[in-house]
Amino acid sequence: MIKPVPLSTLTTFRVGGPPAARVAPVTEQDLINETLVVWGLEENWLLLGGGSNTVVADEGFDGIVIQVVTRGIEVLAVGRDTTSEADAAPTADIESEARVRLRVQAGEPWDDLVAYAVDHGWAGIEALSGIPGSCGAAPVQNIGAYGQELSDSLVALDFLSYETGEVERRERADLDLGYRTSALKQGLRGVVLAIELELHDTAAEASVLGSTLGQPLKYAQLAGALGVQLGDRVPLQTVRATVLGLRAGKGMVLDPNDPDTFSAGSFFTNPIVTETFARSLPADAPRWPLEDEPADRVIPLEEYGGVGPIPGEDPVRLVKLSAAWLIEHSGVRRGFRLPGSKAAVSSKHTLALTNTGGATAAEVAELARYVLGRVQAEFGVNLQPEPVLVGLTL
Repeated sequence: MIKPVPLSTLTTFRVGGPPAARVAPVTEQDLINETLVVWGLEENWLLLGGGSNTVVADEGFDGIVIQVVTRGIEVLAVGRDTTSEADAAPTADIESEARVRLRVQAGEPWDDLVAYAVDHGWAGIEALSGIPGSCGAAPVQNIGAYGQELSDSLVALDFLSYETGEVERRERADLDLGYRTSALKQGLRGVVLAIELELHDTAAEASVLGSTLGQPLKYAQLAGALGVQLGDRVPLQTVRATVLGLRAGKGMVLDPNDPDTFSAGSFFTNPIVTETFARSLPADAPRWPLEDEPADRVIPLEEYGGVGPIPGEDPVRLVKLSAAWLIEHSGVRRGFRLPGSKAAVSSKHTLALTNTGGATAAEVAELARYVLGRVQAEFGVNLQPEPVLVGLTL
């Protein structure tokens, strides 16, 4: 055990009192050993990575914090996919690229990994630049931004199970990865020790295309900022720099000189609702179908009859809404704060709540409840918080 410190010093929101105790092992084996000791004490325990997605109560945490600070990036394998003749030589087709497998320690800062990958010409996570936190925490939320998600590249993870006390390999299919969620967030207890990723090694293309290119762009805002079309490929370094610029413009890149960045990033997830409910919202409310539009079909009249649902048609279609739009149009503006509070809505982006300096966790929770209430009253939508709340309720 090491001396506990206020969790405000270990989290990006800069709120929260101290835990009862803390451990911070620096090697993977020590992380396993010390975690098993903590679990054997049968005390409350809290896993903490980079502290970017955790908001802790002012009273602190009555238990032991296991702080994951292990570091390291290991290249497992590099090879070409030999499933087609196109793989015999570098081409502009991303499917023909070589693959690289990486094993990354859970305590490695996520953005350090992205920078490392981009520097080596490995594509697949470049649009996830600037996301704070650790690699071990990334699968918990299935982090995503600008058209990429961790689930696109994650192969598996090494996991110390609380139930068995054993180290297990969990394949991607075992993790129930979804929009900002996973089995790890929904009750699977334990510690992520390392993650394994597969990225596209575009270095072989450089001799043909002149530079290492990222994956085809899938997000309109990013394509617009780059001045290209959706589906185009752009040099990896350019994508990373542009994403960092976009995130900084929203206060989503931690800057010690800018209190507007003292936050947990996006405080609310974009809600997912039925298409029928979405039609009840104003016409200009942004929405994105979670599935492609079904192709047109010809159904014989005698098979349908003109009454009831169309045969073979799924009556429930889901769409994703913009939480930022809902917040702004419920009357909560950028920079808003409750009287006397030092917690505020970011002056750059309504999706983030910030600590303007000296805010308490109670003030953060009070502001979050206000925002939730405004959106519910105006649109009937229940926003869900994205960070892990420790000792706080909304």
